[in-house]
Amino acid sequence: MPEEFWANAIFSVVPTLLFGVLFWFVFRAIIRSDGAERAAAAQVEVEERAKRAALKDRADS
Repeated sequence: MPEEFWANAIFSVVPTLLFGVLFWFVFRAIIRSDGAERAAAAQVEVEERAKRAALKDRADS
């Protein structure tokens, strides 16, 4: 352990900052992947509705 005041201060603050940055990156990745998953699910929903509408039109004809 460092004996000087500034070395102790840096030694105390750096791990907190590193864990904060790591935490930020992890949650950013989670939130971005959730948004991408929702967009993909919405696209699938649009395609399925179009297929159902086409089948319904074919059955009505």
